[in-house]
Formats: sequence, C-alpha cells, structure tokens
Amino acid sequence: MPTYQQVVQQARKDLAHTNANDQEIMLLMNDLCRDHGINLYAEYVREADPQIVEWFDQGCKRLAQNEPLDYILGYTEFYGYRFKVDPRVLIPRPETEELVLHALKTIDTVFDGYTSIDVADIGCGSGAIGLSVALEEPRVKLVASDISDDALEVAKINAKALHVDASFYCGDMAKPLMENGIKVDMILCNPPYIPADETMESSVIDYEPHVALFGGSDGLKFYRSVLMDAKSILKGEGHLLFEMGYNQKEALSELVQTINPNATVECFKDINGKNRILWVNMHYGNR
Repeated sequence: MPTYQQVVQQARKDLAHTNANDQEIMLLMNDLCRDHGINLYAEYVREADPQIVEWFDQGCKRLAQNEPLDYILGYTEFYGYRFKVDPRVLIPRPETEELVLHALKTIDTVFDGYTSIDVADIGCGSGAIGLSVALEEPRVKLVASDISDDALEVAKINAKALHVDASFYCGDMAKPLMENGIKVDMILCNPPYIPADETMESSVIDYEPHVALFGGSDGLKFYRSVLMDAKSILKGEGHLLFEMGYNQKEALSELVQTINPNATVECFKDINGKNRILWVNMHYGNR
C-alpha cells in the first residue's frame, strides 16, 4: 500500500490538467484523515489506510469535474464557524464575512442600549450570515427566510449544530415575514445579484443553485423587492445591510433614493478594496 505522500503526489499528477490545485488536494486528504483520528502530517510517509485512499480517490474525481471542494467536504468555514453546505445552498464567500462585520458594528453603535435586537436574514441560504451575527451577539433574536425549502433545511441543520435558536420562514424574500406580522430592528440580505446574461465559471454555474445567483436582467430584482417591502417589517429607524456586486453601488444607491428620498446610504469596501456592502437607514422613525 502506498504512503499518504505517494497517494497525494499521484493525485497531483492526475489532476495536473484540471482546475484543481495543490491546496484543494491537501485539504481533501487532511480532512479525511482528521475525521478518522489521523494526523496527516505526522503520518505522511506511512502506509495509507485503504478506505481513506478510496474516499480520497472519489473526492479527486469530483474535483476533476470542477465540483467545489466545499460540496465535496460537505462544509465550509465562515466567520470562524463551520457550516454545512451542499448543492441546495450557495457556498458563502469570504467577502460575505464583511456583511457580518458591518452588521455587528451597526449593532454596537445603533443598538447599544438594547437588551434584545430583532434581526432578519432575508434569502438566508445556509444561514451563514444571520447565524454568525447571532453567535457573535447574544442579544440578537434571529428570523430568516428563503424561497427554497431545501435551503431552509440546510439552514435549520446549521442552526441546530451551532446551538442558535432561530425562526425560519419559507417564501419570496420579505413576503413570509410580512405575512406573519413580524417586525425587526435590522434586515441583513445577500440576495442573488448577478445579471441574467453574465458569464460564470463552470464550477459555479454547474453546481451552485441558480435561484441563489441570478438577480434578473439588471441584477437588482431582489434588492427592489426587499426595499419596497422593508417598511412593512422594519421598526425603529429602518436599518438594512446588503451585500452587492462591486459595480452596483451607483445603481443601488439610486434605487434606494427612488424608493425613499429621505434614506441615508453608505457603501463599504471588501477585503479586496471593491465596493461590497451597502448600509441603508430608511429614516422611518419610531413607529
């Protein structure tokens, strides 16, 4: 039986002409070993477990087909927490952690004296955004919505695994919250914002759910929906935090002002220096 090192080296050769990279290959092997109590780096030149080699080979075949590593592993790391992901939900991106960061900053500054803060994660997918905020801020009472029952099943699994008490509603963006008479202090939303005609990488378009990717002809369909419905579920000053495409700042700011000329809008850049987070105060006042 070959050593773990030899198995990994062979995989690198086999996948040399695919989009898989060395880091993904090592992460796959390390994850399999760790799950079975094996320290890969301590055992690297020792004979490999045949069952692990079989599972590793299966994973490498999926990598060769451009399937995202996160789906192969069955989880992703986000804001320091582990979230289950599979083809029912979009894989949370590192840039989206900025949305969590700015949500927490808003809570610290705007809701400083509150003992309880009602937060909605609209279009929650895996639940990564809302659950991370709730884990970081114990005062948060989380409600979340998604149009996909399948996605909500994943979000519920993540909430249970991370010990977060959250309520989930199935429906189109803010609509199920409106229908249930729910009022919140803040809305978090990372909606589908890719224009329908934009070209995407095959690893995304072939594996990730299209319902979580595309935002209509201009990419603004779901922002428009949430902004129009926000007044029905927001209390207090009306705070919203959106993730957006790097080139959508002007269009989104204009959309906000069209819906509410009194609104305040601020944009924040992501870790790559690109416009990514839109903060909106709709100035509804205390209602």
